[in-house]
Amino acid sequence: MENNKRSNIIRKPNRLALEKSPYLLQHAHNPVDWYPWGSEAFEKAKKEDKPIFLSSGYSTCHWCHVMEKESYEDEEVAKLMNEVFVSIKVDREERPDIDGIYMKVCQAMTGGGGWPLNIIMTPDKKPFFAVTYLPKNSKFGKQGMMEIIPQIRDIWKKNRGRAEALAAPKVPDTAQPHFSFALLEAHR
Repeated sequence: MENNKRSNIIRKPNRLALEKSPYLLQHAHNPVDWYPWGSEAFEKAKKEDKPIFLSSGYSTCHWCHVMEKESYEDEEVAKLMNEVFVSIKVDREERPDIDGIYMKVCQAMTGGGGWPLNIIMTPDKKPFFAVTYLPKNSKFGKQGMMEIIPQIRDIWKKNRGRAEALAAPKVPDTAQPHFSFALLEAHR
């Protein structure tokens, strides 16, 4: 019942309301301050000294919808995301170039891939965390958004050098494994 209440709240649209993609438009009323892929988001991340949260998916993706309902429509998760990240939403069907690059990163970092594809990277596009579906709170043997975001915030503020040292290059050209959950484990 609580989830249904949240999804019926009328919210001010975010920047995705100006996009044409059906998938991006589905997220136009999320409380997450989504940006479409573009220089505005990266400039804001540099100016505010925040990492980028990149999420790629498509309109008929089951787990993309689950993650939207559990996390992106949730005020508590959105507040934390907006404080810690500059968040970018990509439609993989409109931008297969971007999705393809970061899917290779995810596969190199985690050994797997899928959608929704979630990448956390530096403002200069160097990924240091990759994961697919994440629940709001830990379940299914996975840490949740409410646990991971504070850890990423702490790493970014207190141990950024390590995250940057383990980050993948801007454009991955190897299948060499890089950081993902290992940095979070070391942070504990």
